[in-house]
Amino acid sequence: MTEQRPDPAATTDADAPDPAVAPDEEICERHDVLAAEIVEHRHRYYVLDAPTISDGEFDALMRELEALEDRYPQLRTPDSPTQQVGAVPSATFAPVVHPQPMTSLDNVFSQQELFGWVDRTIDRLGERPGAGAFVCELKIDGLAVDLVYENGALARAATRGDGRVGEDVTANVRRIAAIPRTLVSSAGHPVPALLEVRGEVYLSLAQFRRINEELVAAGKAPFANPRNSAAGSLRQKDPAVTASRRLGFTAHGWGATSDEPGTRLELARQSHAYEVLADFGLPVSQFSRVVDTKEEIWAFVEEVAQRRHDFVHEIDGTVVKVDERALQDRLGFTSRAPRWAIAYKYPPEEVTTRLLDIRVNVGRTGRVTPYAVMDPVVVAGSTVAQATLHNATEVVRKGVLIGDTVVLRKAGDVIPEVVGPVAELRDGTERAFVMPTHCPECGTALAYEKDGDADIRCPNQRSCPAQLRERLFHLASRDALDIEVLGAQGADALLAAGLLTDEGDLFALTADELARTTFFTRASKPKERAAGAGDRLLSANGEKLLANLEAAKTRPWAKFLVALSIRHIGKGNAPDIAAAFPTVEALRDATDDQLAAVEGIGPSIAAAIRDWFATDWRVDIIRKWQGAGCVLGSYGEPAPAAGPEVTQTLAGLTVVVTGAMPGYSRDDAQAAIVARGAKAAGSVSKKTDYVVVGEGAGSKAEKARALGRPIVAAEDFQRFLDEGPDGVRPVA
Repeated sequence: MTEQRPDPAATTDADAPDPAVAPDEEICERHDVLAAEIVEHRHRYYVLDAPTISDGEFDALMRELEALEDRYPQLRTPDSPTQQVGAVPSATFAPVVHPQPMTSLDNVFSQQELFGWVDRTIDRLGERPGAGAFVCELKIDGLAVDLVYENGALARAATRGDGRVGEDVTANVRRIAAIPRTLVSSAGHPVPALLEVRGEVYLSLAQFRRINEELVAAGKAPFANPRNSAAGSLRQKDPAVTASRRLGFTAHGWGATSDEPGTRLELARQSHAYEVLADFGLPVSQFSRVVDTKEEIWAFVEEVAQRRHDFVHEIDGTVVKVDERALQDRLGFTSRAPRWAIAYKYPPEEVTTRLLDIRVNVGRTGRVTPYAVMDPVVVAGSTVAQATLHNATEVVRKGVLIGDTVVLRKAGDVIPEVVGPVAELRDGTERAFVMPTHCPECGTALAYEKDGDADIRCPNQRSCPAQLRERLFHLASRDALDIEVLGAQGADALLAAGLLTDEGDLFALTADELARTTFFTRASKPKERAAGAGDRLLSANGEKLLANLEAAKTRPWAKFLVALSIRHIGKGNAPDIAAAFPTVEALRDATDDQLAAVEGIGPSIAAAIRDWFATDWRVDIIRKWQGAGCVLGSYGEPAPAAGPEVTQTLAGLTVVVTGAMPGYSRDDAQAAIVARGAKAAGSVSKKTDYVVVGEGAGSKAEKARALGRPIVAAEDFQRFLDEGPDGVRPVA
């Protein structure tokens, strides 16, 4: 992102320290290598729109170079990358000299660094700014452009280039619908004879996916990320191609303005300038905030971090600016950046790594999923070596080849995703992935379940080791029956010992049978053997498994419903289905009309339920579980807090609980609601009577507000149970 209005007299940083210690030959050599690498990467990023490293990796190189120059000021020469902006513009487009140079922004990467910038800014001013000292906004990950309006008409548009000279992209910018051809004020602001507008051209995430699909379909390499796609789209020789890319634009500043009488703009504050630019028809950020203190700045940074993936475009940080223009002018510029603005960069969520192989695994429903095997790399705070590729069509859509350098993305806690290849680094040794024709676990021929399916499946559903292992792992999860020690290793041990034909045999396991495994046993001690024990005895894990299996027999029916692995049924909709059909027999015997009458059960779920109960070996699972003492009906026993005799305070109501409830687990809260005569639903709709919202609530709370459903605060949950709706006041 760029800034504006550099003062030529202020372009030398007077705060640079005096040389203290001369750098040795090794330090000088490292400085030269870093500088050359950064210049090359800038050229690839700004001119070729084809970077070969991630933004995070580039930032690391730049910070190392800055650290060397801070320690050895002799190395900080005018031609150092730390003193320059952008890159020399390409020769593809005509050069354009900006009316005022376009600078860049300095970056900080921690709260301490950000607060340090605020403190230095106040020290430089010699006073603490008054109310509304700073304006905070999004740092859009796009391409900086400079728009020049003359007498209200768009005259020229250019890329940033090296900050002084950019590339003439006027014809292409005129094809961006978001950028007005003429400026018209509806509020009576004078339109200057000259107005230079700075902003960011970007590509929405939805358009990025569409363009890459079209490129791959045409046999071309896809873009690695939305920023490259935006830059490549703007630099098209044919403006019609730019128009087809549907680029967006957000203005974030201004440069030169005319002082002619009657057209002079009085822009006393950055935030006021945004109001004026919006009045002229220019898009400005819809998410910005004027704040007073550094604590309020940090609150904005954290809020944006939480919402980072809710915006239509990519962002890689937030920008903080001194709001008052007179103070901006007093602070001035360094050689490459304003002292009155700073960019806080979020931890990188994208890195590049080597795609070593593409393999497949088989899921619990038989779906065969390709996944990427990569050189391990740290991204978003964790080491990643594998990432799903979803299906064969997705591999083709992303355009990745085995052997590629790929862009890997891990947004917060989201599953790692291969975004696409860095096609510029291909050397011809890469090869395409070929989907297997037979199951890698059981050898069964793979097939599509029906025409038009994206996923190919292994039809050997009952006895394919991979599917059975995944179903066991799933039914033992917290979303289902919450059986500890039955993870991937435990499931493998049971299958390797031949103890299970399918999951129906699970609850009939005995101590003698578990003794046939090594995972659930331990070597006996001499005293134990002397007392007649065998060589191996049940371990603590073995005893815990038997105890957990016994406890799981009385889990709520909704939990068993998740455990059955019926396609499309999970923790979100299982409570609704279980409430409508309170026993497994009721669900088995439900008619099409009865299924359709339940909110959340559409044709696909209804078909999956019918198909599941039409399969003999699956029905046998229920028979075996019931024979072993499992209770597949109702919600089980009410929560202990409900008591033996419970007044029906919520009779006939439909209640959704989302987030944490004081003193209740999720299951206990649902059981307490049902015990008082209500239906405990898993999703919010117009038919929902009340939504109880606790800490950690997500989309259900938002949907409740959108639909105008009454909300009960978590701290009022017990009173809601005891006294009913009359005992609480719904939250606005």
